[in-house]
Amino acid sequence: MSTKPPCAEQERLAECSGKGAPWKQWGPYLSERQWGTVREDYSEDGNAWDYFPHDQARSRAYRWGEDGLGGISDAEQRLCFALALWNGRDPILKERLFGLTNSEGNHGEDVKEYYFYLDSTPTHSYMKFLYKYPQAAFPYADLVRENWRRGRGAHEYELLDTGVFGADRYFDVFVEYAKAAPDDVLVRVTVCNRGPDAASLHLLPTLWFRNTWTWRDAAERPLLSAADGAVIVARHADLGRLELVCDGAPEFLFTENETNDLRLWGTANASPYVKDAFHEYVVDGRREAVNPARSGTKAAAHYVLDVPARGERTVQLRLSPRLAPASGPGFDRVFADRIREADEFYDRITPDRLGEDEHRVIRQALAGMLWSKQYYYFDLDRWLSEHGSNPVRGAFTRRTRNVDWFHMRNSDVISMPDKWEYPWYAAWDLAFHTLALSMVDVDFAKEQLELMLREVYLHPSGQIPAYEWNFGDVNPPVHAWATLFVFSVDRGRTGRGDIDFLRRSFQMLLFNFNWWLNRKDPTGRSVFTGGFLGLDNIGVFDRSAPLPTGGHLEQADGTAWMALYCQNMLEIALELAAEDPEFEDLAYKFAEHFLWIANAMDRIGEHKDEMWDEADGFFYDVLRLPDGRATRVKVRSMVGLLPLCAATVFPADVAERFPSLMKRLGDFLDRNPDLRRLLNPAAQGRTGRPLLSLLDESKLRRVLARMLDENEFLGPGGIRSLSRHHLDHPYVVHLDGQEYEVRYLPAESDSGMFGGNSNWRGPVWMPVNALIIRALLQFYQYFGDGFRIEFPTGSGRELTLFEVAHELSARLAGIFLRGPDGRRPVYGGSEKFQTDPHWRDLILFYEYFHGDNSAGIGASHQTGWTGVVARFMQLFGHLRAEDLLRIRDGRPVARYYVE
Repeated sequence: MSTKPPCAEQERLAECSGKGAPWKQWGPYLSERQWGTVREDYSEDGNAWDYFPHDQARSRAYRWGEDGLGGISDAEQRLCFALALWNGRDPILKERLFGLTNSEGNHGEDVKEYYFYLDSTPTHSYMKFLYKYPQAAFPYADLVRENWRRGRGAHEYELLDTGVFGADRYFDVFVEYAKAAPDDVLVRVTVCNRGPDAASLHLLPTLWFRNTWTWRDAAERPLLSAADGAVIVARHADLGRLELVCDGAPEFLFTENETNDLRLWGTANASPYVKDAFHEYVVDGRREAVNPARSGTKAAAHYVLDVPARGERTVQLRLSPRLAPASGPGFDRVFADRIREADEFYDRITPDRLGEDEHRVIRQALAGMLWSKQYYYFDLDRWLSEHGSNPVRGAFTRRTRNVDWFHMRNSDVISMPDKWEYPWYAAWDLAFHTLALSMVDVDFAKEQLELMLREVYLHPSGQIPAYEWNFGDVNPPVHAWATLFVFSVDRGRTGRGDIDFLRRSFQMLLFNFNWWLNRKDPTGRSVFTGGFLGLDNIGVFDRSAPLPTGGHLEQADGTAWMALYCQNMLEIALELAAEDPEFEDLAYKFAEHFLWIANAMDRIGEHKDEMWDEADGFFYDVLRLPDGRATRVKVRSMVGLLPLCAATVFPADVAERFPSLMKRLGDFLDRNPDLRRLLNPAAQGRTGRPLLSLLDESKLRRVLARMLDENEFLGPGGIRSLSRHHLDHPYVVHLDGQEYEVRYLPAESDSGMFGGNSNWRGPVWMPVNALIIRALLQFYQYFGDGFRIEFPTGSGRELTLFEVAHELSARLAGIFLRGPDGRRPVYGGSEKFQTDPHWRDLILFYEYFHGDNSAGIGASHQTGWTGVVARFMQLFGHLRAEDLLRIRDGRPVARYYVE
């Protein structure tokens, strides 16, 4: 617990928690791409990318959400604000980010813009965003054409490669937001000309309503209108009256947020004023495109800025229910106060002993987490009915995706993996997001976890939804672990965890646990399937499709995930049993489940049909053929490392606090003596705590020897997803004249499996590295300093498991930090990012990282689970090995860091 008085931002968080002032009512809740999403797809064939492409986005009203550039909205995305830009040369008004669709990119969909989340407090009392806008015409056609031409074996063709930033002829467009009150948002746009010559920019701060009236009968239409002075008035039935006050004397433009049917389909428009009117007015010079009555549902303040060479211009605005100035000392003071308070807040949560660059990485990682919130609206009952495929409304067409999820009605602010590439939630991503989010806003982290367990998300069968492309896909069951982690963080912060949150979550997680037992253990032997389980192309076959051999895979990762799930549920049950002894029955049940799973993975004796391979010292998937024969699929991958992660130490006093539970476990082992090797209730480690693990000390040493070998899994930026051994020794299977191969690929995928835009055959992925670090710290709490292992394997340098975890954390953080040569590995050979003073301190948190040089790959703004690097840096900035070995009240002192 902190003994310092709360800072201003912490006080705002407390007000939100206490249902006081709604500081989070306005935030960065706009998507960065609404086009090309499943929600907007009404096609016959389910091709969402082609049904609603980028070229139509400026002209076509969205059905389920809005997108914008550096924008904000209220928490239900009713009223939106964002920037539009035109450099005088582009073929279209820049109102949203451009990128390639899955079929256009040589490695799948990819945003082709440069933008950065520079700062945000958790209540969004202060936010800062940067967009880099070329002064030359944006090379839309060139990007599409060249990426289409390149094959999967070639690098992606990026915006910098086009030469459009040559001679620094571009604008840095910064937008900052500061709140004077929960409903009083100040906006400051600063345009910097980085080029050698003066240049003009059309800047259009735009205010608009999400179109809710077209889709619903009798829906009330809101209104935007001009008022005296430089003021736009917004009137909405729920939001009331708000005023956007604009500094200076801009030209006001008004239109309707409605589809331009004439442009898209050649049919008459319902209104003469349509969504793309500002493009037609500014770019095409059609003055009749905007409403001369100066009213509508979309409005902009049109500024034409002449920006001197190496100079800057600033525009200020203010959105408030009260008429308030958008300039002057009071305006400047609000910004100065919010920036100072943001600095104080981040100083509180960042260890003092970290350096300036480490502070920068943590702050930008967390800014990205907070900017990646998005209002997500998807009513499956209505959507399926509109597709004629709602099974409870008299229509049923199996071809429509998500037809079994008609119960869902999602209408919440949710943490997104990446608001352009993945502008939809993914359940297991979200669990990892909470590790970082709980650093700044524990309440929001808890809300996110509880969302997925609500009746309008969780399937009646108990399945947690995966993502909108297929809610029925199976993600790893990490929700219980994240719930326990956030509970422990909260307890460390307040001195007492939110036991009501834990109880509510546990009760719903029971449904999900039973879903796993009933649906993913096909033989009833505690050996689990699950399909790709988030690891996309890691297998020699597509693990989510029927196998070419017939039969099924018994998955080492799926079974390990369930072992960890059992441990997490056991821990939660014990926490609840401390207040209600009835939970001891459930604690016993989860301990029993764990023992059956651990036994199934490695039975006594040598067996060809179990996952542990004694000769290799590694876990593998098992291919169970239709005739009953079984063989191991000997791919050394993250699949075989995940059993390491199912390790949990328990408080030293657990036997003393729950004697009846210990007796029941003893009786169970007496009845099943073969399982006694897996658990001795009386056994305690060197630090006095019992351990549940799939690996005994011998297996642990053998798995770690492979994992920490630089010729196998240990890369310069963390643990690789596939052993480098497979570079020269690919795993190959021949079936029916077809060859299936797994080869080490440190960068992009060379196949189209799962869209081809992710690769688990070599790169480093942050979330599984987080679990590995957790496991090492758990084992350290059991074995203490007496267990040492070579790091790297073969080096002769022996470290404790705490030191190994610290070294791995340093490698992961080192992806983003400047090295001794001043370069950041994340940016590889990009000289602009490595050396230019206006680029080199802007951090992008990619989806995954090159297995050999740590360059960022995949989605460039997947701060979501990559943002957990901030948690590693904070953890090892505070934590000492002795903290984990000291006991207080039966628990290690720093336990909440390492759940």
